[in-house]
Amino acid sequence: MAGVGHKPVPLPDTVKISYDQGMLTAEGPKGVLDVPVDAALSVEIAPSSVSLTRADDSRRSKARQGLTRKLVANAVRGVSTGFSKVLEINGVGYRADAVKDILQLNLGFSHPIFFQLPVGVSAKVERQTQITIEGADKQLVGEVAASIRRLRPPEPYKGKGIKYIDEHVRRKAGKTAVAGG
Repeated sequence: MAGVGHKPVPLPDTVKISYDQGMLTAEGPKGVLDVPVDAALSVEIAPSSVSLTRADDSRRSKARQGLTRKLVANAVRGVSTGFSKVLEINGVGYRADAVKDILQLNLGFSHPIFFQLPVGVSAKVERQTQITIEGADKQLVGEVAASIRRLRPPEPYKGKGIKYIDEHVRRKAGKTAVAGG
């Protein structure tokens, strides 16, 4: 991964970039995102790309250049196509329903859980057991998905709970009855 900061970030036609006083703003069809830029870096905006250059070769400057380049790339992708996480609910009677910006979850508790989605994040429930979290901000989408998963993480014996669609739950063998003796 060495030298990632030197690569320019390609810009789609639908994204507009502006830079003002240490804040880079990406604007596209999915929304607007701001990325803070360290004072040791300079931003060069071309019609089809954005480049970051550092003032010196210190370890901190190199690290900031790579980090900021990746944050800018994520902002550009977020405002153009967006990010999504898919969660799957396993368990008898476990289900979800989305109404506007509130997610109603029945997870085996004595009451339903109403999860308020933050601004900029939306949820779609394709089936009652599959939730898709979408938004322009990668960090916020991941944080919301993790918060929903934390409500009922998958347990290892029957696999009941909320898990990511590509997550593998390691299963454990339950107790076995010993023949009397």
